[in-house]
Amino acid sequence: MSATGALLLVWLAAALAQGAGWYWQQRRRNAGIVDVIWAGGVGGAAVLLASLGDGALAPRLTLAVLGGVWGLRLAWHLWQRVRGEDEDGRYAQLRQRWGDGPWLWFAFFQFQAALIVLFSLPFLAAARNPQDGITLALVGAATLWIIAVVGESIADRQLQQFRDNPANRGRTCRTGLWRYSRHPNYFFEWLHWFAYVLLALASPWWWLAWSGPLVMYAFLRWISGIPFTEAQALRSRGDDYRDYQRSTSMLFPWFTRSSHEHRQRND
Repeated sequence: MSATGALLLVWLAAALAQGAGWYWQQRRRNAGIVDVIWAGGVGGAAVLLASLGDGALAPRLTLAVLGGVWGLRLAWHLWQRVRGEDEDGRYAQLRQRWGDGPWLWFAFFQFQAALIVLFSLPFLAAARNPQDGITLALVGAATLWIIAVVGESIADRQLQQFRDNPANRGRTCRTGLWRYSRHPNYFFEWLHWFAYVLLALASPWWWLAWSGPLVMYAFLRWISGIPFTEAQALRSRGDDYRDYQRSTSMLFPWFTRSSHEHRQRND
């Protein structure tokens, strides 16, 4: 199958899945399901494109395993939150602005379906890698993937344990990885995309794999990740989160600094 045909197939499956998600949220007023479907859809796209690719078996099999397991883990983690909690504050804020009208929400869900196709481009490149066997790039991709997924899992678990304690209501998590980054889960999510860059090194479309970390960084940093998450944190935690912003690196893990040190740097 041609690359265009494969991407159209990804888009069709994503559009149908997000359409079902839209119907689910219309009945339950919880748009968080869009993230569950996005994660599962991107993981499913990795498996689909690996099976349709014309590259060697080793990189395609590795792609299917890495992408599929990553998507399944993230979708399951997000589903636990969606089914057990009220609507995420980011989407609750959108609901206040948009109301429950169906068509704006339908367009939003279908936009997320298009993003699944966009984030499938690195998989398209890796699936055309002709280099078979256990190569240094393949081992590096798997090693980086393990580091990123384990790191993201630890960050997610630390935050969930913090949130599960009623004494922490209205407070900001500053324990574990959250002491060194305000968004360690986002950092490891971004890092994970470099695994597909390594997996596509010998592909004629190797350059396309760079769209993963570049586009993910843009979305996390400026569009839908950090800006929305921090705006909601400021609404719900106020000065406590402002102090956290002053003392803790935004994305890349680094040593904390005191509010006094921050003021000195800005004097």
